[in-house]
Amino acid sequence: MNDQPSRRPAQQPKGHRRPKKDPVRILAFEALRAVDERDAYANLVLPPLLKKARDKGDFDARDAALATELVYGTLRRQGTYDAIIAACIDRPLREVDPPVLDVLTMGAHQLLGTRIPTHAAVSASVELARVVLGDGRAKFVNAVLRKVSADDLDGWLERVAPPYDEDAEGHLAVFHSHPRWIVSALWDSLGGGRAGIEDLLEADNERPEVTLVARPGRSTTDELLDVLGEESGLPGRWSPYAVRMAEGGEPGAIEAVRNGHAGVQDEGSQLVAIALANAEIEGRDERWLDGCAGPGGKAAMLAALAAQRGASLLASEKQPHRARLVERALAGNPGPYQVIAADGTRPPWLPGSFDRVLMDVPCTGLGALRRRPEARWRRRPDDLEGFAPLQRGLLREALSAVRIGGVVGYATCSPHLAETRVVVEDVLKGRGGQQSVEAEWIDVRPLMPGVPALGDGPDVQMWPHLHGTDAMYMALLRRTA
Repeated sequence: MNDQPSRRPAQQPKGHRRPKKDPVRILAFEALRAVDERDAYANLVLPPLLKKARDKGDFDARDAALATELVYGTLRRQGTYDAIIAACIDRPLREVDPPVLDVLTMGAHQLLGTRIPTHAAVSASVELARVVLGDGRAKFVNAVLRKVSADDLDGWLERVAPPYDEDAEGHLAVFHSHPRWIVSALWDSLGGGRAGIEDLLEADNERPEVTLVARPGRSTTDELLDVLGEESGLPGRWSPYAVRMAEGGEPGAIEAVRNGHAGVQDEGSQLVAIALANAEIEGRDERWLDGCAGPGGKAAMLAALAAQRGASLLASEKQPHRARLVERALAGNPGPYQVIAADGTRPPWLPGSFDRVLMDVPCTGLGALRRRPEARWRRRPDDLEGFAPLQRGLLREALSAVRIGGVVGYATCSPHLAETRVVVEDVLKGRGGQQSVEAEWIDVRPLMPGVPALGDGPDVQMWPHLHGTDAMYMALLRRTA
């Protein structure tokens, strides 16, 4: 969508019926506009809007749940709904003003993706349009949504998605609401036939569980489970420090989270930090580095594990505001640590200074589309070219920072081959005019005991549909010279 400012409702003539203001749908619309206009993320925009509404007494728990579903459901299924709406209008979709399209897609989600009755979904969307867009546009919204309501989702998909046998990627893109290029990239990374890629794309469209981490030495999973109770808390699947919040809920309401003894952290992220900490090394094991530490989840885990062994952690983050987030995550850690704002490609530390180094590099984030559904519509294939030099530069500096015999963990929340194994192989073999690096692969799989379907190794790729985690990638390397 092109950025365009929302328009105020037109002045109504005297005697005209005032539109009914629906605070739930108005809030959802405001969140969608922020995502579109400011490139905001829903998971950052929505919570303060919900808190403000609750503080004013406008919302109860059911209202908050509906607003959340309207925002995330609309963003996840945007590609599908765009295809359906395009079939219901007589102009190119790009010519529809973005605020109007937000109302239409949110209305389409209510009609095709929820149990809201048809008449209620249409009338509520038209009333919303009257409030935020004006009467003229409300008529357009009414006309389009009545066409949308003429069929269910399966019927529409049969009409607007190309047949799988003729265009497999196009079919999956419309059917599962992902850009075609992302479908292609995920399929290449996953390998296999149709069933696997469909399972992955479906998992991307599901709401992920909230997963907590009991930071070692500061809290325990038993303590978190006791606080949550049997109905709301479940043990993690793979990480010994994980607890899943089965009923959703608000992590900030838990005292251990508020005081930093626990945190919110995907199990895939936890496993990466644990694997680095548990990799065998000979000799000194005193200095650890997290070279891309923001916002601080893995750094907090590493700092806690390092403290148990008498080691110290240096957490480095280039962006000062993200470095402050790291400081907050590490506050109160019992062992020695330091947080600095520094560029990992031009580091202030001396070569060979560390025994263990983690580089969780910036990436396209294609492994976390279930958490940030709007990212799939923002990313472009050429973003990969922008990240490539940075990822290789950070890995080279990580291998320089570690001593001979020490280990480096290269991690990224993307399964795209151009951001994972290709980066590691390019650095080790000195492709692109760079000097080759003397290092050997370490098999990560034994360091993630009990986790199935990790591939042929030595690196590992986790998947939402196979592991219930973000699609985290990790390679472990030991410097040999």
